[in-house]
Amino acid sequence: MGGPELQMTTFFFYGTLRHRPMLELLSGGTGTAQGQEAVLPGHRVLRSTEGDLPILVQDPGAQTKGTVWTLPLDAQERLDAYELPFGYTRRTVTVRAGDQDVPAEAYFPPSSLEAGAEDWSFEGWLRHSLPLPMRRAAEIAAHEPPLVGDSLQEQGPMIDHRAAASLRATGTPTAWRHRASPDDFALRRVRPPSGQFFRFEALEVDHRRFNGERSEALPREVMVGADAALVLPYDPARDRVLLVEQFRPGPARRGDPQPWVLEPVAGLVDAGETPEEAARREAREEASLELTELVPMFAGYASPGNATDHFYAYLALCNLPDDHATSGGLEAEHEDLRLHLVPFDEAMALIETGESNAMPLISMLLWLHRWRAGRG
Repeated sequence: MGGPELQMTTFFFYGTLRHRPMLELLSGGTGTAQGQEAVLPGHRVLRSTEGDLPILVQDPGAQTKGTVWTLPLDAQERLDAYELPFGYTRRTVTVRAGDQDVPAEAYFPPSSLEAGAEDWSFEGWLRHSLPLPMRRAAEIAAHEPPLVGDSLQEQGPMIDHRAAASLRATGTPTAWRHRASPDDFALRRVRPPSGQFFRFEALEVDHRRFNGERSEALPREVMVGADAALVLPYDPARDRVLLVEQFRPGPARRGDPQPWVLEPVAGLVDAGETPEEAARREAREEASLELTELVPMFAGYASPGNATDHFYAYLALCNLPDDHATSGGLEAEHEDLRLHLVPFDEAMALIETGESNAMPLISMLLWLHRWRAGRG
């Protein structure tokens, strides 16, 4: 007597899921199934006006290339959980595979995605856009239980932040430190990541020791954050800086009775923008500043022992008149910011008194101190 019949769904993939590694990640695996080339008559795939997204539209004189896969029900559930929260709908279409007409399910994009006039190119996407969505898919696939519905939609922006940050990690000079090769270290996740905004990952770490031996299976926990752009606005004519004051849960959790902190303007670097673009956007949103001149200061890790956070610091040369705004931030992001115009010497004195206790601000003020001296 046989077991229950396995439920299967036939899909037609015309966009990024034509890439088998992407499909493997998001469907939970294709097993022994094999894809087959197919076309969908009466449709074409256009490139979105923003980003590099495929948008399936009706066009009686066209046909769309893709692949047909027959996958088990749990794969359908995973793919639905990935596509439907973002407004995609699954519809039955008839495709031509070989010499047969085959009914299949296809995901149609939401009306909110605007199509341009240019055809979307699968080959072009593989060449130019693949790394970011693959890293995004890898995080979604690693989550347990699976991210579905509103949870996936809510966490999508931070997933994109982390994926983009990982692509910026291209390495820096190694004149003094060990120049690592790929087999010098390895990370193994020992349980699924947790966290709604940032991610906390429990890892086992192997790495090469300086004596040539190997440290194996070291238990470590890492907060996986995102890259941030930091801006210290400075008015050379008035010799003063703008500082941002806000409540911070980190000091409060530590037990600090004074958890309102003075900081530079700062914010996460969105996927698809450069750190400099993020710096200009954050200056506008937090401090009502339209910046013209940005001077790169430095870039680096905030707490490399336990976090991925990487900061890009900039000096912003600007006018800071007496009547500049005294508050800032976006209400939609629940920001409650007070702005201070502080003479430079008084800002430096805050380091001595301890009132300036955020390391990024301290580093940026010391950098500005040297920069001012160099200008004579």
